[in-house]
Amino acid sequence: MAKLIVSDLHDLEGKKVLIRVDFNVPVKNGVIGDDNRMVAALPTINYVIEHGGKAILFSHLGRIKTEEDKKELTLKPVAQHLADLLNKKVTFVPTTRGKQLEDAIAAMENGDVLLVENTRFEDLDGKKESGNDPELGAYWASLGDVYVNDAFGTAHRSHASNVGIASNMEKEGKQAAAGFLLEKEIKFLGEAVDNPVHPFVAILGGAKVSDKIGVIENLINKADKIIIGGGMTYTFYAAKGIKIGNSLVEEDKIDLAKSLLEKAGDKLVLPVDNVVANKFDNDADSMVVEGDIPDGYMALDIGPKSVAEFKEVLKDAKTVVWNGPMGVFEMPNFAKGTLEVGKFLGELTDATTIVGGGDSTAAVKELGVADKLTHISTGGGASLNYLEGKTLPGIAAVSEK
Repeated sequence: MAKLIVSDLHDLEGKKVLIRVDFNVPVKNGVIGDDNRMVAALPTINYVIEHGGKAILFSHLGRIKTEEDKKELTLKPVAQHLADLLNKKVTFVPTTRGKQLEDAIAAMENGDVLLVENTRFEDLDGKKESGNDPELGAYWASLGDVYVNDAFGTAHRSHASNVGIASNMEKEGKQAAAGFLLEKEIKFLGEAVDNPVHPFVAILGGAKVSDKIGVIENLINKADKIIIGGGMTYTFYAAKGIKIGNSLVEEDKIDLAKSLLEKAGDKLVLPVDNVVANKFDNDADSMVVEGDIPDGYMALDIGPKSVAEFKEVLKDAKTVVWNGPMGVFEMPNFAKGTLEVGKFLGELTDATTIVGGGDSTAAVKELGVADKLTHISTGGGASLNYLEGKTLPGIAAVSEK
């Protein structure tokens, strides 16, 4: 069944609308480094306030382990930045529960916006937020009339501020809906995994096979091709008996890589050449090699023949999902493979193109092709879980239509 969406909530006037957003953004000296996640939440917040609702926002920021962390990880600068984005006042409440919060909510007028302090401040006393403490979820739910989850980045976690609030709302006969961002993630990632238009090509990169086992196993039966890049390539090389020199390898996953190669047959597309270097350094001596990687060298990027082959696989694709870099993207001299793939995706005009994961997202933004892609996922771990075919607790807790 389809999920209830915020736009299905027609009578919001005067309602206290609890919204779980993902404002887990980089903050340094009170300045927001990248506000993409905040911008992504604006349509939902604006919908609520334009319909006369009182928007009460919850978000986490980083991980709280000590009292010192609270100084660095307060949401106060986020509230100030949000006020600029919305072009209206945002009330910031520097606590997560109690009279100060309750009084601030009681004083809200229709169309007002309030941001509650970092939900993970509750984790100092026994992981109450990230452990989905029943009492905390019930308390937060009691503060509102309606709940909207728009935080895809935490949808794979069962926390008090998503599953806790939503389940308590349901118990009380109140509605728990998905925001527009969550709706978009469900639509694009869900359709890509469950009902893709073929040919469907998945591009999987990153350092470790172990991070992507579930994704590969789930997509073997669904994708037409699975392109492999990044450090995980060399565990597959080892499984095929190709020499890997000093390249990254997960020795304990070689047998698993063998079985995945057997299961997938020609669906798995590995690089045919690599940019190798004599040390893990941007300025290291490097060269392109095909086949075996010489002793004393490590592969740090895919080579030009691999780029050409990957493009050949991608050119007729109708659905593409990309998660993970093709090489050591943080080093400019070994970022070319990742950037070439990103650039080519931006040129696919007749395909649904979905990108997830930090480095892949950074690559398409650096290239200026982000707006040419169908969807950029806001959740790294959540999108991986989705691609594995797992049920995401934060989505499961939202009411059905």
